[in-house]
Amino acid sequence: MDGAIFTDRLDAGRLLAEAYRGPRDGVVVLGIARGGVPVGFPIAKHLGAPLDVVTARKLPVPWSPETGFGAVAPDGSVVLNEELLPALRLSRPEIDAIVSDVLAEVRRREKVYRGDMPPAPLEDRNVILADDGLATGYTMIASIEMARNAGAASITVAVPVSPADTARRIEPMVDKLLLIHVAHTYSFAVASFYRDFHDMEDSEVLDLLEEARAWSA
Repeated sequence: MDGAIFTDRLDAGRLLAEAYRGPRDGVVVLGIARGGVPVGFPIAKHLGAPLDVVTARKLPVPWSPETGFGAVAPDGSVVLNEELLPALRLSRPEIDAIVSDVLAEVRRREKVYRGDMPPAPLEDRNVILADDGLATGYTMIASIEMARNAGAASITVAVPVSPADTARRIEPMVDKLLLIHVAHTYSFAVASFYRDFHDMEDSEVLDLLEEARAWSA
């Protein structure tokens, strides 16, 4: 694809791993499913750190499911786009119902990826949150809230690409924002920065998590 910076998500993760200058002890890498897992994989391997998965998901606008008005993380952390909400005119019960439905799906997907294994402990750990790119950033913000609520010692967000306004929103929320490319264009699509940005299968995520568990064990 013309204008692509990264070959694929693993390539982007390798570049982030090379650029990382944060703590190396007590690190745990969390990939936001699905695309954040292959980005987090090289980072975790480089640091010899455990790799886990986060299934934070956007809250879809009912009549336009591709549009999100916020996101929810597996622990129930919810962030809402307060600027967008007035225009949507969703009632509180409608918002709560959407959050409940999405949270149920988030936890179902966690079960798919993790089985009976508990989530990686985050208390007093240096948490790196990885994704294949930021758009509005709300799934990342929900994941940040989750890590903070779990008592993380520090939080680093590692993403290959982000629009400038989203980067400005995220940076004050974390100890470190690690970015390869900041986009200043009006129109932004994460996929345009990758030569290979295929829709990942659950089996690909599971394979990476299984390989990571082998080295962290």
